[in-house]
Amino acid sequence: MLIEKMSNHDLRLAMLPYSSALKVITMHAETIMEELFANRRSNPVEHIKSRLKRPSSIARKLEKKGYRPSVENALKYIDDIAGVRFVCLFPDDIYKIAEVIRNFNNIRICRIKDYIERPKPNGYRSYHMHVEVPIRLLDHEESVKVEIQIRTVAMDSWASMEHKIRYKKGVEIPDTVSYRLLECAHLTHELDKRMQELNEEINKLSPVKQPSEQLDTLEEYFKES
Repeated sequence: MLIEKMSNHDLRLAMLPYSSALKVITMHAETIMEELFANRRSNPVEHIKSRLKRPSSIARKLEKKGYRPSVENALKYIDDIAGVRFVCLFPDDIYKIAEVIRNFNNIRICRIKDYIERPKPNGYRSYHMHVEVPIRLLDHEESVKVEIQIRTVAMDSWASMEHKIRYKKGVEIPDTVSYRLLECAHLTHELDKRMQELNEEINKLSPVKQPSEQLDTLEEYFKES
């Protein structure tokens, strides 16, 4: 069935497994964040965003790839219908988060795209993990594709602003603007490097927390608060 001809009911049914997959990954992540907080350990995650790609965006992406904008082709050829973005403060945290995701139960890593080590030509930096999440529905179980993006706050800000500037309807972006956007990407990367260095410098000065400082129960935590 062509995507633009689907009813709202059919769209909801088609998107249901993807919505469930997002909930599974977000639940895993939030549980780990709560555990880190409870154990007074540094939490590398600043915040988490999730989204389902709009049907019109799916159709445009299929047409760009040379496929008819049908539901069948979307399921087969589009890997980022469901997307989760982990945003952290420092570049080193990106790989810590990636390692945590690799240990999520029942999540299969399909491929990795490291745009931090190898940025896109426009300056885009991010760490992408394409995974499959098993989802149990009423009468069957299926594996659902999800794209996970991990990036710093600085990378996320640049990507959002670059997208806003570049993809204005009916506007042809001149090469001079593209070059200046690339310059901004380099400045963002330099900011990340400097903040990482400052964080490491401060960490060396911070006293190591002794095991006796850990709180054994939630009651002790609330008493201290």
